[in-house]
Amino acid sequence: MPETEKKAPKVINKSGTLKMTDETAAKKELRDISGKKMERRGRRDRVRAEVGPKEFDDITIAVDRVSRTVAGGRRMRFKALVAVGNHKNKVGIGVAKGNDVTTAVAKATSKAKKSMVTFNMDGETICHETRTKVTGADILMKPAAPGTGIIAGGTVRSIMGLTGVKNLISKSLGSTNKVNIAYAVIEGLRQQVPRKEWTKASEKVAAKKETK
Repeated sequence: MPETEKKAPKVINKSGTLKMTDETAAKKELRDISGKKMERRGRRDRVRAEVGPKEFDDITIAVDRVSRTVAGGRRMRFKALVAVGNHKNKVGIGVAKGNDVTTAVAKATSKAKKSMVTFNMDGETICHETRTKVTGADILMKPAAPGTGIIAGGTVRSIMGLTGVKNLISKSLGSTNKVNIAYAVIEGLRQQVPRKEWTKASEKVAAKKETK
C-alpha cells in the first residue's frame, strides 16, 4: 500500500480549519513568551476553597438616592443602610455613601462589622423594657412571652431578625427616619442589663435604706 493511504484522514472543522487529533494534542507542548515549557492543568487540578458557614449575616434595610449641589450642577450618589448580625447576641449597623449601589452597600457592610455591639438577652427576648431616643426617633421595646414573635415595624424587625431575639414587642413613637430608628434600636439593645445585675442593684438600695 502507498504511504499516503496509511496516514489517518484529516478532520476538517465547519470553519474550514484542520482539527487536531487527540494524539497530536497530547504530544503538543505549551510554551510561554520566553519559550519555557508550561504545565498543562485541567479544571480538576484547581484547588477549591472550602466554603464554610458564614459567621455573620447581613441585610440591606434601605438604599436612598441623595444629591449634592456642586459648581457644575448636582452630584447624585447612593446611601445604604445595612445591618449585620450573628443570629445570637451580636449586631451592628452601618451607613455609607457611594457612586453606585454596590459600592454603598459594601462600605456600609464594612462599617456595620466594625461597629458591632454585644447585648444581654433573657432566653429568646430582651431583659427588660427600654425606651431610647436618637434625634427624632423614639423607640419603645418590651420583652414578650414565648410564642409571641416579633411585633415591630420594618426596620426594627429587620435588625431583630439578625439576632437571637424571637419574642419582642416594639413601638415607634417618633420619627419614621430609618437611620435614626436603627441607631435607636442598637442603643436600646446596648442598654440591656441582665436580671442578676438589676436584682443586685435593688438589694443594694434596700441595704442603704436599712442603714439609714
